[in-house]
Amino acid sequence: MASRNLHAGTSCFNGLGLKMLTEDELSTLHLATLDVLRNTGIKVESKQAQQLFAEGGADVDFDSGLIKIPAYMIEDAVSSAPSSVRLAGRNRSRDFVVEGSRVGFVNFGEGVAIIDPVTREYRKTYKRDVANAARLSDYLDELDINYRAVTSLDYDGKVQSLHNAEAMFLNTTKHFFIGADGIENCKKIIKMASEVVGGREELMRRPIISFNVCPTSPLRLIPDCTEVIIEAARAGLPSNIISMALAGATTPVTLAGTLVTHNAEVLSAVVLSQLASKGAPVLYGSSTTMMDLRYSTTPVGAPELGMISAGVANLARYYMLPSFVAGG
Repeated sequence: MASRNLHAGTSCFNGLGLKMLTEDELSTLHLATLDVLRNTGIKVESKQAQQLFAEGGADVDFDSGLIKIPAYMIEDAVSSAPSSVRLAGRNRSRDFVVEGSRVGFVNFGEGVAIIDPVTREYRKTYKRDVANAARLSDYLDELDINYRAVTSLDYDGKVQSLHNAEAMFLNTTKHFFIGADGIENCKKIIKMASEVVGGREELMRRPIISFNVCPTSPLRLIPDCTEVIIEAARAGLPSNIISMALAGATTPVTLAGTLVTHNAEVLSAVVLSQLASKGAPVLYGSSTTMMDLRYSTTPVGAPELGMISAGVANLARYYMLPSFVAGG
C-alpha cells in the first residue's frame, strides 16, 4: 500500500495549503506563458531535442537553437502528462503517491560542507556523508522521499553523481531524487537502478528514482537537462523539472514576471518529455527565489521564496501536474 498523505487546502483542513492566486490570475499567467513560448521562444542546444521539437510541430531554428512552441503543443503535453505519479521505494511500504493537494516532505540538497558530528570540524562533504544522510532520512517517518542532502566531494565532479547514487541505493528503502549531471551518468544510474529492482521492465513498473533536471534561466534548456529528460522519459522514470530562476537577476524583478518565465521553462521541458514518450511522468518543480540586489545573494529563507513556491504549487494544480517546491 503506497503512502497517501493528507490533502492540502481542502475544506476539511487536514493538511497544509496556501492559495496565492485566483483562477483568473492563473489563467492570466498561463496565457502570458503561451505568448512567451510562441513569440519569444526558448533556446535549446541539443540537436536530439531540437529534432523532437521540430517533429512535434514547433518552429525550430537549427542554427541558433531558438525554438518557438505553439499553444496546442503545450496543452497537449500538459494533458498527456500523468496527474498522479507513484514514487516507488525499494520497500513497497515506502511507496509515495504524488497527486492533487496531497503534501509530502523531503530533505533538501545539495550541501557541500558540514560540521562534522564527531570532531565538530567544519569540512567539505564526502561519500560517507551522503550515505549517513540517506540513512538518517530513511529513518525519519516525517520524510516521504529521500534526497541526496550532500555530495561526494572526495570524487571527481564528472563521476560524483554515480557515487551519490551508489550511496543512496545502499542506504535507503525510500524513493530518492538524484541529479545525473549528464547523459552518460544518467544511463549508468538507470542501469544501477535496473539491477536493484531486477531489470528494466520492472524499473518501468516501479520507478525507484527520479532525476532532477534544471532549466537554465532565462529560457534555456542545456543538453545536460534535455538529454536526461529524454532518457528518463523513455525509461519510464520521472523527471523533476526544477527551475531555479532568480527574481531581479535572471528573471523580472516582479514575482508575476518571474512566475511567467519559470512557467515557460518548466512547461517547455514537460513538452519535451511528452515528445520523447507520451505519458512520461514529470514533476513540476521549483527552487525559484529572489536575488538580494544589495548583497548579491540568493536568500532561500526570504519571504519571496515562500510566495513563489505557493504560486508554483497553484500553477501545478492548475495544470493537474504533481509538484515539488523548495521550502524556506
